Amino acid sequence: MYKRQGDHFAALTPAVLLDGAQVGRLTVRAASIRGDSHNWEGSCRQDSMTVTRVGPPDAELLLLAVADGVGSAARSHEGSYHVTHRAALHLDREAENIHAALTARDEGELRAIANKAIAGAVSDLRIGPEHATTLHVLLVPVDTAVPGRVLFSVGDGGLFVLREGQWHETGPVDEGSLLDTRTEALPHAYRSVKARLLYGDPGQVLLLGTDGITNPLTQKDPAFARHLARAWGGPAVPSLSDFLWQAQTRVKSYDDDRTVICLWEGTE
Repeated sequence: MYKRQGDHFAALTPAVLLDGAQVGRLTVRAASIRGDSHNWEGSCRQDSMTVTRVGPPDAELLLLAVADGVGSAARSHEGSYHVTHRAALHLDREAENIHAALTARDEGELRAIANKAIAGAVSDLRIGPEHATTLHVLLVPVDTAVPGRVLFSVGDGGLFVLREGQWHETGPVDEGSLLDTRTEALPHAYRSVKARLLYGDPGQVLLLGTDGITNPLTQKDPAFARHLARAWGGPAVPSLSDFLWQAQTRVKSYDDDRTVICLWEGTE
């Protein structure tokens, strides 16, 4: 629980969110956890997430979204929360077009759809720099005949794939200058929404996360990476309570908020 004079949204922001779903061959576990640094400071969780289904029955998509409010922005906790929800609404309107582009394997069209949808979401919210946040959205067709899935990204964090006990980072290629080290963020501090067309394999695990979890994996903390690979790469999908406990594993020097959504692709 957090309370700050005049910031009612922060006061109503829970320390932990937990969700899960089973959609055909797809199983989801999701958690968003306030980091130790924010607990120590008495500040609220700045991360957010959304797990939902969008689109009509013949073009239905599983939507998984994570956002990480920029720490230096005063109302980033509001930005991350509202952006994931508003982006889901706009992508719902584009679900049939996304499904068609996935079927056609048209990454360019997917990128155009992403830029239109995310720009619309930001415009609806009328948010400013004080709401700055990253955003990553993974869209997966429910129809098993469509193997493609797409990742839309703005900013740090991203997607990992677990194969044969090893985590492999994947995500859109940065088309900007190699000398540009700025962290991209919504609503205005980004060039475009990056898109990556992916293909699923039965038995693989996808991990979508904010940098509270992707940084330890990216920066090669071997014990942490092995622990999560064992926990989430076994024959059984963890229960919600076990997933939360595993997601809360402490890592030295990494005490930011942590939001992680895992997708298990089984066989029917």
